[in-house]
Amino acid sequence: MKIDNRNSFFAYIAILLVSVSLLNYIARNFYDRFDLTDTKMYTISGSSKSVLEDIDDLLVMKAYFSEDLGNELGNNKRYLQDLLEEYRAVNNEYITFEFFKTDNEEEFKTEAQKSGIQPVQLNVIENDKMEIKQVYMGMVIMYGDKKESIPVIQTTTGLEYTITSAIKKLINVNKETIGLASLGEPDQYSQTNNQSISELLRQTYDVRPVNLDNEVPNNIAVLLLSNVLDSLTENQYLNLDNYLGNGGNLFLAQNRIKTEIQTQTAEPIQSNIFNLLQKYGINIKENLVLDKNCGQITISQNRGFFRMNSATDYPFFPKITDFSEDEIIVNGLEMLQVLFPSEIEPYIDTLGTSIGTFTPLFITSNQSTIMEEFYNLYPLENPAFSSLNEGPFDVAALGTHESNVTGLTSQIVLVSDSRFIADDGGGRMPENLTFTLNSVDFLTGDSDLIALRSREITTRPLNADAQDEDVRSFWKKLNYFLPAVLILIMAFIISRADKSRTRKLEYTYE
Repeated sequence: MKIDNRNSFFAYIAILLVSVSLLNYIARNFYDRFDLTDTKMYTISGSSKSVLEDIDDLLVMKAYFSEDLGNELGNNKRYLQDLLEEYRAVNNEYITFEFFKTDNEEEFKTEAQKSGIQPVQLNVIENDKMEIKQVYMGMVIMYGDKKESIPVIQTTTGLEYTITSAIKKLINVNKETIGLASLGEPDQYSQTNNQSISELLRQTYDVRPVNLDNEVPNNIAVLLLSNVLDSLTENQYLNLDNYLGNGGNLFLAQNRIKTEIQTQTAEPIQSNIFNLLQKYGINIKENLVLDKNCGQITISQNRGFFRMNSATDYPFFPKITDFSEDEIIVNGLEMLQVLFPSEIEPYIDTLGTSIGTFTPLFITSNQSTIMEEFYNLYPLENPAFSSLNEGPFDVAALGTHESNVTGLTSQIVLVSDSRFIADDGGGRMPENLTFTLNSVDFLTGDSDLIALRSREITTRPLNADAQDEDVRSFWKKLNYFLPAVLILIMAFIISRADKSRTRKLEYTYE
């Protein structure tokens, strides 16, 4: 802009100041961001916003991070700061945060440890030497007279879920109660074998054992029951039936065939629990489901003079990658694994009408089949493995039933794997536990954390077609030769371009 006089100069300055002020106002109050990551990991989820909007008192988040953490851990600190900025933006009336700083190192350590943050030892490189260093990387969340500590933040994976679930735990005044059901007094093995799911549930709920010999308390929101091997006593059956008839909810891990992998034996389970399920519209068929998309087991084989262990595919352990897209329980899940599952179907009564509502939750792949009557569990050269082309089959479902007596609605989530939540079975797999937590949240009517819990799962299993040996061989060869071919093509193009430029220069200076 050409300034001809003093008035024009002041007009120019005024326009510039107004423009900058207007731009700052727009940038502060009207902004958007684009998150191109697959799981939207840099964008706060709707689930977190729903929890944060319920806060009606001051919530303070205080982070303790040592200085000089290095690039990788320093990035974690920056990610946390960005995340907390977004938390505050959702409810800036009641949410505040700070990163505690002081020049006094002893004061920093004392304050961190008072807040439940303990030091961790890390290997760091300083002055070209590897050194062991104690650092602090955690935060505490305070709400009223309550607080929750996150002692170590060593990765950003799942961090939003960790923080949001801690906040939800603080602001929830009345926790729902979850019952771990047993047929009689639970033995030591049963109590310890479900330890993983129990600990996860206790982060959000009150968890207590429930003996079905006695009447189920009215305050139990959801019952968890698994691995029923025999019929319930008359009293146990009546107590469970009354609980469901009065609007109770049940998560059941149960197949129809009892299997022993060590002895390669299998036999049908005879139990009236299946009659109870039929009453609520669900039937577990007396079979086993096999799938080509499966897990592996380790077997011992003779190799000459030696006995070697090797891993082999075992179709009796299906990997599940097909989920009901419209059901929030399986929202965001990418893979689960079930062990010796049975097929599930809606129960049709003698009049040909269905009882309740049956909703499949996940199914096996198209390359699956069923085994009935005669059960051959041998992992090698099993004839059943050559007919894996009859699927898919339902192996988990949601049943909804309204009682004709009380008019109350009960819901049952059934997974046809008796060891789905056991620590020595499916409970070792994080995705299985995530599905179980999702189911409990759904059955209690609280779905805030479901989408968020599944959000950071990044398992990318091969589908059944991609596991075909010919298909895998093709992609291996393509990955091996394609880069070399592309380099040769690029070299040819560059060579032709150089020759063309050389001819032009020769022609110009002749």
